[in-house]
Amino acid sequence: MNITEKILSAKAKKEVTPGEIIEIPVDLAMSHDGTSPPAIKTFEKVAAKVWDNEKIAIVFDHNVPANTIGSAEFQKVCRDFIKKQGIAKNYIHGDGICHQVLPEKGLVEPGKVIVGADSHTCTYGAYGAFSTGMGATDLAMVYATGKTWFMVPEAIKMEVTGELNSYTAPKDIILKIIGEVGIAGATYKTAEFCGETIEKMGVEGRATICNMAIEMGAKNGIMEPNKEVIQYVSQRTGKKESELNIVKSDKDAQYSKEMHFDINDMEPQIACPNDVDNVKDISKVEGTAVDQCLIGSCTNGRLSDLKDAYEILKDNEINNDTRLLILPASAEIYKQAIHKGYIDTFIDAGAIICNPGCGPCLGGHMGVLSEGETCVSTTNRNFKGRMGDPKSSVYLANSKVVAASAIEGVITNPKDL
Repeated sequence: MNITEKILSAKAKKEVTPGEIIEIPVDLAMSHDGTSPPAIKTFEKVAAKVWDNEKIAIVFDHNVPANTIGSAEFQKVCRDFIKKQGIAKNYIHGDGICHQVLPEKGLVEPGKVIVGADSHTCTYGAYGAFSTGMGATDLAMVYATGKTWFMVPEAIKMEVTGELNSYTAPKDIILKIIGEVGIAGATYKTAEFCGETIEKMGVEGRATICNMAIEMGAKNGIMEPNKEVIQYVSQRTGKKESELNIVKSDKDAQYSKEMHFDINDMEPQIACPNDVDNVKDISKVEGTAVDQCLIGSCTNGRLSDLKDAYEILKDNEINNDTRLLILPASAEIYKQAIHKGYIDTFIDAGAIICNPGCGPCLGGHMGVLSEGETCVSTTNRNFKGRMGDPKSSVYLANSKVVAASAIEGVITNPKDL
């Protein structure tokens, strides 16, 4: 059996097979300021008390601080619910983006089943958990019962080999994979990432890859925990390795498909408007003028991303016709970046530093695009109108490319600086 089948079998208390419909308990359920209110509205129609207030997490990240009256009202609904239900795991004061905050707070572990009212909940597969997004109505029933149903997904084995160079990053790996698989090529499948490149990869890069599994339609992305992941989870949870439920695929595990990706000599990858699978080598789009550059999001707002940007931006200034926005993924990362001197460098280069949160990624606030503008971004989606006006354009890239592009005012390969 593969990792996902083993985790779901343990929860179902029987051996499960792909295509089978199962109802299982969940270990953690999450919603944020955008999805909590509709979940709460539905929940209150069916139950008075949540199934377990210790297994629910609520995070404010999509519109924080509130930027409209509507956002403020949504957050008030959340705060009232948190108080009424005694939700102790609430992170509502600028803590950061849910998919970064939950692992930081020790709420994510290998072998767990985690659901969230956000499509990028698949991020936690980086830590060896089965995690997936769902709609607010479905989450309301989880809040009421502690259970949900799944159809056991088939799995695609995605083996990655080769070495990243000085100008590429894990973001390029997942863009390359999505470009080959397509935006619907893994629909309701498990994307199981493996291979020597994945085995040697740090926690943050793994999170980037699993985060974007949904962009090819996958039900979940997942990886076998390596030493770095185990060390990270142990530190955050206070549990020894022997206390963690580390699940690995059997050598004879069955997959619906097996794919291999060699990243040796890979150029930085760019997802071009208006689809995440419209991926090209950077050499095909170099020189494209950009109005805005964005480093942040649940995909690439981590410390390693900020470090990469720092290395590019130090002793440089951004182009006067281009604006650069930087949003750390969490308050913890923000503080680390301050202590390491990254933030001073960003400000000196002319960047705008925003508080931790989703910001313009979803066209919320702090950097919405106007008609005809172009942004190159470390975020995860470039759909038409995603970051603002429907006639704006978004390119997706790693943070090194975004920083280099901010300096030159056009999409730039950092090796050419």
